[in-house]
Amino acid sequence: MNDPRHFHVERLTVVSAARYRALMLQAYEQEVEAFTSTVVERAPLPISWWEERLSDDHGTSAVFGGFMDGTLVGAAGIKFANRHKTQHKAKLFGLYVAQHSRGQGLGKELVLAVLDYAKSRDGTKVVQLTFTEGNNQAQTLYESCGFKRFGTEPLALLMNGEYRSKVHMWTHLTEA
Repeated sequence: MNDPRHFHVERLTVVSAARYRALMLQAYEQEVEAFTSTVVERAPLPISWWEERLSDDHGTSAVFGGFMDGTLVGAAGIKFANRHKTQHKAKLFGLYVAQHSRGQGLGKELVLAVLDYAKSRDGTKVVQLTFTEGNNQAQTLYESCGFKRFGTEPLALLMNGEYRSKVHMWTHLTEA
């Protein structure tokens, strides 16, 4: 019997670009309401785009992967603001755990890895995120990691002729 917590989280590098691309295309296809990006937009992008997302060349972002038995089954990223007045902020993006790997704590471990990485950077004080309103599972997860809701953006997404709102959350890194 497999240990339900038999996973590990590590920062992804360009070597993982193809696996990361495949996982995120799966995410965009299976969780249409959770992501602003779509398979139609992202599938045609060259592998170099995905490599750049995982590259450490600019120090402006990082992506962490969750692995079970050597297979990439989850991911979460962080992008740091680089403008002078907002350089204390970062944004968590692209959290996804494959359906067959959910309910084992991997999503929380990915969020905590992102927060730990943000804490390790001098000057970063706040991490923000958004999720589609009505995704109670996401809200519960983020709240368990110290995020607090600070607003709702109406008409944020247009999907199948219907507008959806995005919930905005934040956490102060000294409190997370």
